[in-house]
Amino acid sequence: MVTSRKKRPEVLDGASLHYAPENELGVVFLFADLVKRWRLRIEEISASFPDCIAYQKVKGGEKRIRIEFEYKSRNFKTHKHSASECDWIVCWEHNWPDAPKNVNIIELRREFGLGFNVWIMPVQPENTKELQARKQLSKWSVPGQTHKGDLLLFHVTKPEMCIRYVYEAEERASKQEAEWKGGEEDLMAPIRKICELKAPIFFEDLKRHRIVRTSGFVRSRMLGRHNAIEYWPYLYDIITRRNPSVRKSLKRYAPEAL
Repeated sequence: MVTSRKKRPEVLDGASLHYAPENELGVVFLFADLVKRWRLRIEEISASFPDCIAYQKVKGGEKRIRIEFEYKSRNFKTHKHSASECDWIVCWEHNWPDAPKNVNIIELRREFGLGFNVWIMPVQPENTKELQARKQLSKWSVPGQTHKGDLLLFHVTKPEMCIRYVYEAEERASKQEAEWKGGEEDLMAPIRKICELKAPIFFEDLKRHRIVRTSGFVRSRMLGRHNAIEYWPYLYDIITRRNPSVRKSLKRYAPEAL
């Protein structure tokens, strides 16, 4: 039965599946597109763990690879699978910061050109000195699903209420000791400054935009950390119209380049 939907998933250019997968079966289907690229020979696919046994061509022979398919990588932990009995997790989204290091995690969204997220990051005015002064910071508290290459739009809270600093995550989030928490662990990543907006984007600007004003981050008055990738084309347009000089710095993140 065909059902109507208000919103379709993102379109995948050049893939055998037209839209981004919404479940594990879609992940398996897309995996078939990449078998030749990774020089794999599939021996078995089953309903039991691990889902797939494959052999990868290596110098002098073939290497056996045990593969588990998941829609999101953290489901591997939820399903209580054993990391010692698996070599690869093939997923659509990698959202497991503490994944075992012995398991290679293949995140298909990156393979099909949907490779970064945009996070709205609130920051208190008194904590902006480092962001203003330094191009790189060895660790900063980030959302648990932060990946290497994600954009971080730092929103300075009251009284300014504006997006002023744009950084890039240099590694995916991992648990590290946080001095500001008295030595407790927090999810953190090294970050690198892409640009500082000389003409910042104020909360009132976002409230007036006919599309962006409907976003969760605007409706929550910028409280909390929000994934804003859905609204990135509009945010990019607002940022670059007001700050034309940052187009070069943001070139690789331009919506038309995706």
